[in-house]
Amino acid sequence: MRCRARPQTVPPVPEQTARIARLAFPKGNLYLQIRDEIGVLLTDADFVDLFPSRGQPAYAPWRLALITIFQFIENLSDRAAAESVRARIDWKYALSLELENSGFDSTVLCEFRARLVAENAENLLFEKLLDWCREQKMLKTRGRQRTDSTHVLAAVRGINRLECVLEAMRNALNAIAKESPEWLPQLFQTTWLERYSPRAINVRIPHSAAGRQEFAETVGCDAYALLDAVYNWSELLASKEIEAVETLRRVVIQQFYVDERGVHWRTSAEGIPPSLIFINSPYDLDAHYGKKRQFQWTGYKVYLTETCDEEMPRLITNVETSSAPVADFDLTEPIHQSLEKKNLLPAIHLVDMGFVDAELMIAAQKLYDVDLYGPSHADQQWQSRNDPKFSGENFSIDWERKQAVCPMGKTSSSWSDAATETGKRMVKIKFLTKDCRVCPVHHKCTKSKQIRRTLSILPQEQYELRQVARAREQTSEYKLEYRRRSGIEGTMRTGGERVWNAPFALCRRGKNASAKRADGDGGQCRTTQQLVKRSADSKNKTAIICQSNQTSETNITNSPAVSKMRKTHFFLLSVLFHVRLLKLTLT
Repeated sequence: MRCRARPQTVPPVPEQTARIARLAFPKGNLYLQIRDEIGVLLTDADFVDLFPSRGQPAYAPWRLALITIFQFIENLSDRAAAESVRARIDWKYALSLELENSGFDSTVLCEFRARLVAENAENLLFEKLLDWCREQKMLKTRGRQRTDSTHVLAAVRGINRLECVLEAMRNALNAIAKESPEWLPQLFQTTWLERYSPRAINVRIPHSAAGRQEFAETVGCDAYALLDAVYNWSELLASKEIEAVETLRRVVIQQFYVDERGVHWRTSAEGIPPSLIFINSPYDLDAHYGKKRQFQWTGYKVYLTETCDEEMPRLITNVETSSAPVADFDLTEPIHQSLEKKNLLPAIHLVDMGFVDAELMIAAQKLYDVDLYGPSHADQQWQSRNDPKFSGENFSIDWERKQAVCPMGKTSSSWSDAATETGKRMVKIKFLTKDCRVCPVHHKCTKSKQIRRTLSILPQEQYELRQVARAREQTSEYKLEYRRRSGIEGTMRTGGERVWNAPFALCRRGKNASAKRADGDGGQCRTTQQLVKRSADSKNKTAIICQSNQTSETNITNSPAVSKMRKTHFFLLSVLFHVRLLKLTLT
């Protein structure tokens, strides 16, 4: 049903509602305080772009925005939140509703969140609250802020590569059967029913390596046959642009290769795509494999930035999300860009080692006038571990003459610009073999067969800045300042627990194997049993696999906007932190 926005001014609290609320809560209440002290930060005019200009009038968007925040504060499902609007006096007070107001259907909340995602308005609630905090002088201009990241598990089951292909094939068949049920019987094979009707975890896969290889190649042949039919000779299929079929095509390319002998299972010898583009689940294409030290997961990463000035409240100022394999230092620049747009750039930005390198420190100073405060990366060369005297830090560098002098007093013979595999600029310095061969300590300096020391260092500006940064890290002032960063760990822990327990959360705590899945296994994402229909006019009794309708929440989880919805969730988390802080401030 199409709903149009009909902007109206925020009405005052009805007299009877206010009188009963004061009698029921003589000492006040969080929601009464929010309405009295903060007021209504959002109006219907802020949401005009989210709704079409024609259609049935929508429920007041400003009320839906507040209800979404209240729902998140109390960890309520959509149905429970809608019931609270009908039954709770304090909510009616905050929403300017009459006591006899009967509320709305719970699906309105789900649709409202979907509109926020579709129109890229997920941070609207967050930014409005930040503006209010700025007006109340709770945010200090050019103060101190700290940033850290943590993992987010995708709401999908952890499956292996072969199970991923099985699920992609099953999902594609279900989508085709739903789109054009009259087309599939022409291609469908009876063996497909046994192979792709059950979920992948329930399929009996051979235990032997040879058996698994043969089974995998059989599945690959089935997938190529289906894709060939869809893209090449299908005329009955209503639309060839089915998302599940495109997902199957990508999965097949990643897992198989074709030569003159047929379809074959990919191994590391043939090349497997990197984790940043590798599909781990056909139900969430944005969820990728990540690893940080000993911890491994499939999903995402979230980055929180908060203030940490003395005698000032700790307020989250920015939220970013990324895929799990993305390194922390790739988000340093986007975080600064986002803070600059909000006019919230700090003077000192406290981060851990993952967000810092010399190039980023220079960019932060030149572009944003931000002192990127974090420990430098240690020298990982074997010389530094065995005898620091022969590490690159102890070579004297003459940038004007483009020469280096080793700890034993020998001068380099060559100096050239180079680049790493990732494109990072370096300076490569080499020493003469005749000098290194006769050196009595060359075994501590080089393991080269030519007995020749080669040194790779950063360009001059980056090299000198890193030297200054490492010297600063040894001072007591730096250690005292950097202690402020540790508080972000508590924010991450509290936020993680809050998100994991949320009823409409798109991540779950624990292993992905036990998570509630978007592919139809468990909780709100459970689908009804598959239906198997048999074609009456087919002598072979060709089977058609079709899938019944899922719940609205599952459909949103499976939508292309899943990563944006997750981002909306973390913006709500940020709003929650602010509301709890304001609760302490107001009391």
